[in-house]
Amino acid sequence: MRKRNESVTVEHERAATAPLDKGCSLRHSLRLPSADAGMKRPLGRRYGLWFRLRKLIIWLLGVYIAIPFLVKLCPAIQAKLVFLNFVRVPYFIDLRRPQDQGLNHTCNYYLQPEEDVTIGVWHTVPAALWKNARGKDQLWFEDALGSSHPVILYLHGNAGTRGGDHRVELYKVLSSLGYHVVTFDYRGWGDSIGSPSERGMTYDALHVFDWIKARSGDNPVYIWGHSLGTGVATNLVRRLCERETPPDALILESPFTNIREEARSHPFSIYRYFPGFDWFFLDPITTSGIKFANDENVKYISCSLLILHAEDDPVVPFHLGKKLYNIAATSRSFRDYKVQFVPFHTDLGYRHKYIYRSPELPRILR
Repeated sequence: MRKRNESVTVEHERAATAPLDKGCSLRHSLRLPSADAGMKRPLGRRYGLWFRLRKLIIWLLGVYIAIPFLVKLCPAIQAKLVFLNFVRVPYFIDLRRPQDQGLNHTCNYYLQPEEDVTIGVWHTVPAALWKNARGKDQLWFEDALGSSHPVILYLHGNAGTRGGDHRVELYKVLSSLGYHVVTFDYRGWGDSIGSPSERGMTYDALHVFDWIKARSGDNPVYIWGHSLGTGVATNLVRRLCERETPPDALILESPFTNIREEARSHPFSIYRYFPGFDWFFLDPITTSGIKFANDENVKYISCSLLILHAEDDPVVPFHLGKKLYNIAATSRSFRDYKVQFVPFHTDLGYRHKYIYRSPELPRILR
């Protein structure tokens, strides 16, 4: 009897402790993560983020170092960056329809300077002839060049087309002042056919100048170059002076001295402090036959010269325009001609391509 009671008591104690052991094992299996485990996850994320960032930095650094060697091996890349003729802004405009850009007194031509080369030309007549120009054909516009109005041949800079917004606004200003404005896209720009080169651009300008002179009679013809177009302009005028058919005046807006100095001074040139910058970047430009030596050309030019430059120009630094003026002013070729430099203060905000907004421009041109 006593043994039986003891066995019952032992069984009772086992039964009583069994749920407790089960609960303990349950709590053990459901135990929450410790503080150490919680810290490991953010640390792991941070390490993964830093690894990816470091990988990106190494990749960008590799590209940065590889580009100079790529440019050196392929000079054509640097030529493309100088011309930027593949950048067509504004997009989706029909260059055959200048009236879409608000130029209702403008005619579109196509001229052929050389075999396999065709260039698109716009001719805007003076505002005084606006009503007469409506609905007229190309022949009427060509004959209008013989009217008693001066002509400006405008040579635009790199990138874009003859239909660029700031260029169109300048045509309107010059037209309102009584000028014919003839402009064109060099071979390889806009809808013009051909491959761009300094020699080709200069020859295109010469062809258009001769085309104008054949139709304008004794009317004054002025050459206006802007930015990279100043290099084309001085190339052209030097050649005209050498053959003793100079224009009546040369106007340079935002000019540089030569393409090497411009490339070295360009604010977007992130490699200017790169070791061997000249060898990597400037020598390939020369190898491609690109010089645009304004500083050399002005020594052989014999006609009046006007230089316009904004002090806040972020593309062609102001000091290059001033330096070019100093070279021209002391050149013997200009001793019988007027050389003038007109700066535009930073507060005006004309920068690289908005000098046409100046209310002083009519007086300056007169």
